[in-house]
Amino acid sequence: MPELMLDDPDGTLVMLRDSVTGFAARFPGAKAMRERRGRGGTMDPLIWSAMAEAGWIGLLLPEECGGAGLGLREQAVLSEALGRALIAEPTGTASVFAATLLGGASPGVERSRLAAGVASGEVVAVPAWTSGAKPVVARSVNGRIVLSGETRFVDAARAATDFLVAAQDADGVMLLSVAANADGVAISERAGVDGSAIATISFSDCAVPADRMLSRANRSEDLLRQAILHTRLALAAELTGVASKALELTIAYASDRVQFGKPIGSFQAIQHRLVDMWIEAEFAAAAVVNAVDALRGDDDDAAELAVLAAKARAGEAAFSICRRAVHLHGAMGYTDECDIGLYLKRTINLNAMLGQPEQLRLEFVERESGYRRGRI
Repeated sequence: MPELMLDDPDGTLVMLRDSVTGFAARFPGAKAMRERRGRGGTMDPLIWSAMAEAGWIGLLLPEECGGAGLGLREQAVLSEALGRALIAEPTGTASVFAATLLGGASPGVERSRLAAGVASGEVVAVPAWTSGAKPVVARSVNGRIVLSGETRFVDAARAATDFLVAAQDADGVMLLSVAANADGVAISERAGVDGSAIATISFSDCAVPADRMLSRANRSEDLLRQAILHTRLALAAELTGVASKALELTIAYASDRVQFGKPIGSFQAIQHRLVDMWIEAEFAAAAVVNAVDALRGDDDDAAELAVLAAKARAGEAAFSICRRAVHLHGAMGYTDECDIGLYLKRTINLNAMLGQPEQLRLEFVERESGYRRGRI
């Protein structure tokens, strides 16, 4: 099946893939997704703790912060494998986004506490930030930072021990850690497509100690750019894994399902569809590999374009493949007992994070035009 083709001189990437395979045997992804709906969308703390024990949650955290100190190659392969296994815990937000923010934060007691807790699984640090929305406002009152406003579309809010909040004040934007049970914090949730819960976090005169400020920048783009890039790459890799596994399941089904005395996979019309799906999955994997390579280079503009292209390509491919996979499974593909529908639901949820494919394509065109003008 299509997969990320990256250099692996020391075998680390193979070990990561194998570790996810073994993990999925203990915690089957489809079963966990169905159970999560019964819990009202909250993540499974047992699964999260096991992922932290495996070293996955702190994979991008520097070693001095208690993490594994690995890079984006490893994260991309891990995310792809998690997508294949349908392990739908919030690694994009509570692992990749949070770890990147903490890795770039100023050294201090609070950063050390959060980073060590994230790596061990004892702390679930969830970013509370909404792109393009009115920012949370911060003001200084008696030596404390008081927050007002709200952030929407927050993942895993009920499981959070701390929120990582980007707040605007007169001097720019600051990153703060806010205890999830702090006075003035309210959480309202609604069900997501894949069974997870999507939350709105409201801050009403929420007073935060000044030592909870982790970093500061002039603009939110400067504060969050690296975290957004890394998370989009991880989401693209996970979407690639979802697409590849959905294709694999569909090929297996088409080989076993018999109509008119023959497996439906022997019919040319079905073969053409499967080949189209295969091509889309291969292009998605290639786009993610290109983004990994670009992020390891020195051209920040080229890296940003490559990541936009990767998430747009992987998101579009995963949705197309999963939609056709449900169709090719026939009537049973629409039932909850059939796992293939869960891959489609997971794709819809991942596509909604940090930009739908059509939105990212428009941003790519706009940025590429400016990039070219700047080089003339």
